[in-house]
Amino acid sequence: MQSQFKFLCHVPLGINVPKLLKRYLLSSTGNLPEGGVLTIQDTRKKLKDLVGAQLVWGSSTEGVTVPPVPLSQDDLPVKKMSDSFRKAIIPLGSKPGLKEKYINYYGGIRFGRILEDLDTFAVAVSYTHTLDPTCAERKSPLSIVTALVDRIELSQDGIVPNKDIMMSGKVTWAGKTSLEITMNLDQEVDNVWKRIMVAKFLMVARNPQTKGAAVINKLVPEGPEEESLFQKGERSKSDRMLESQKTLLKTAPNEEERVLIHDLFLQTIDPKAHTFKVRVKPLDSVWMEDTSLKTLVICMPEQRNLYNKIFGGFLMRQAFELAYANASLHCKTRPHIEVVDDIAFKKSVEVGSFLFLSSQIVYTEGSKFMVKVHAEVVNPSDETRETTNDFYFIFNTRNQSVPRVIPKTYAESMLYLDGKRHFDL
Repeated sequence: MQSQFKFLCHVPLGINVPKLLKRYLLSSTGNLPEGGVLTIQDTRKKLKDLVGAQLVWGSSTEGVTVPPVPLSQDDLPVKKMSDSFRKAIIPLGSKPGLKEKYINYYGGIRFGRILEDLDTFAVAVSYTHTLDPTCAERKSPLSIVTALVDRIELSQDGIVPNKDIMMSGKVTWAGKTSLEITMNLDQEVDNVWKRIMVAKFLMVARNPQTKGAAVINKLVPEGPEEESLFQKGERSKSDRMLESQKTLLKTAPNEEERVLIHDLFLQTIDPKAHTFKVRVKPLDSVWMEDTSLKTLVICMPEQRNLYNKIFGGFLMRQAFELAYANASLHCKTRPHIEVVDDIAFKKSVEVGSFLFLSSQIVYTEGSKFMVKVHAEVVNPSDETRETTNDFYFIFNTRNQSVPRVIPKTYAESMLYLDGKRHFDL
């Protein structure tokens, strides 16, 4: 089968990795030489084999031998950042036939496809960190899933659809049960590789039997550069805990935010009416309630991940493409994605779920604006809903201001402040 992706399983010089593990990571069909190339499809197949996943929906996994889940980090070998370093190529330039899958109707890149590849790559890097180098042929006892996508910022040059993309990544922080994957995307422009994106994913390890947390290998940074990366991961963990306590669902807006909301409210009052009940829309603005765009996705087995849940990359692509459509309707021109911020995976999505996605323009500033997408699983029997994800996307028209979005209710005002907080990070 013709390769569409190149997954370069690079083992840095000086790293003492047994040949058995190298052979497992580098071989796609069992007959590639050491130093060969894996496609992303073959990488997914290896990951399925590694966790004993169903190759076909509904098939049995009986007879699969899985080692016990470690109970203590002390039972696991300590890892270095270089142990998990990997590269992958998306050959949009060297294999032009692949462009059809990645190109949009403007002739630009489908960013949702990039999010899918990032999620797959993050899982592959995570398992590289947790693999037991002495037991490469055994199944991994862990389930590793995406918990959070941290802020992703794209370069102003964006991504072009006719040049190869180089993905590289490694574990830059690890706690007891979670690990941070830092990934860089580079693209060749004028014979020079340029950085186009940096992304951080927070992954968590789970025990498939108990559904609880599972311990992972400790990470020991080497040298000042790695120590700096590790400390950034520690600060990010602390910041997430702090932000969780400052959410508007738990804490009232601060004084500056209260003044902002009051000022917006006064701008919608008709001075001739002498009442708070008559509301008018300021010039060059839209009511927030009029910026909603929704869709429903029936989650099929085709979109499942290694653990028979819906693939996180698929959820991100669906959310982004809805946000992109809403952004286009709002600005009446081509929007450019600039930032993805704080995608939280609160609950796994089961195969067969009805996934309800609701997008809204929640904040605007000049030519830039924030689109929030809220994802819920809908129970068709009683119509109850449970939140699974929140997504934040910042778009930019780059050449014209967009209509201001104005909240009308207190709930919309909280959405406005929430969007502004993510926008200002």
